[in-house]
Amino acid sequence: MSVQASTPPASLCLLRTSALGDVSHVVPLVRTVQRYWPATALTWIVGKLEHKLVGDLPGVEFVVFDKRQGWKGWQAVRRALHGRRFDALLHMQVALRSNLLSAAVSARRRIGYDAARSRDLHRLFIGERIAARSGEHVLDAIGSFLEPLGLRQTDVRWDLPVPDSAQAFADDHLPGAAPTLIVSPCSSHKLRNWRPERYAAVMDEATRRGWRVVLCGGPSAYEREFGDAIAARLQRGAAIDLIGKDTLKQLLALLRKADLVLTPDSGPMHLANAMGTAVLGLHAASNPHRSGPYSDRRWCVDRYDEAARRFRGKPASALRWGTKIEHDGVMDLIGVDAVIERFDAFAAARGLP
Repeated sequence: MSVQASTPPASLCLLRTSALGDVSHVVPLVRTVQRYWPATALTWIVGKLEHKLVGDLPGVEFVVFDKRQGWKGWQAVRRALHGRRFDALLHMQVALRSNLLSAAVSARRRIGYDAARSRDLHRLFIGERIAARSGEHVLDAIGSFLEPLGLRQTDVRWDLPVPDSAQAFADDHLPGAAPTLIVSPCSSHKLRNWRPERYAAVMDEATRRGWRVVLCGGPSAYEREFGDAIAARLQRGAAIDLIGKDTLKQLLALLRKADLVLTPDSGPMHLANAMGTAVLGLHAASNPHRSGPYSDRRWCVDRYDEAARRFRGKPASALRWGTKIEHDGVMDLIGVDAVIERFDAFAAARGLP
């Protein structure tokens, strides 16, 4: 249906609380609504951490859900929305916690996932479903929540705000214009993570060729330990170590300054993509066509089909779309040579050393 033929809703409630990558996928939907339905009021229920990433999007009211508070967090959302009724709820998360949270939202229409992508009683909390499609990237699935309302997402735009202070942080730590490889080695799903010695081998190769190499990561003890394990195996000098030293907004600025980001399927993969930076993604546990960097997957290493055959006994095409193959050793299917080959191809394409 064309944009002109649809009647814009007066108000929409968006429910997607986590995680960072998935929350970044909602931003193009927000931009689409703001472009075609500028008078539509947008309210977004979002997680506390994720709010630090998107909470300064202009024209959006945020209701922050702190999952660590449990029942108190749910009650806080209910109080914030008390007495309000939206034209539609876009219920874009199927986890049980989010399904229960959606009960705090009063809406004339409640739009959720199709049956194949539903779980944890999602069907009990919605009144309509998006179109059933297989083979979609997660971002396109999220964008399709506008279709029952008569609007189709045809362009994808993020324009995530980066404060001047965050840009200054990036400029201080990464001055000049040296070719820069950022390595964000950890996913929150530990079985998606590559071995420290393999990261170190690729980083050594980048250093040998004159690239500036940066380690990034969150403040958790696990990420600090993982970064230390990589650093201990470097043979050609230390990387710039920013693990646990940046905020989410500072990370956006750092990612924007990089030429290439090396990472498994993780939030920083999608943030780098949103900032327009190329990603060398490491995929064996997850399908890059569903959850890889949305804009450009040319530089990814894809061993998902090999993982399906080894750990599930069938090709990836025979698995349900979205199946994760998170087994011990699955990421060992990705060799150092394969990653350096993609690094070489990227450098050659961009005229970099």
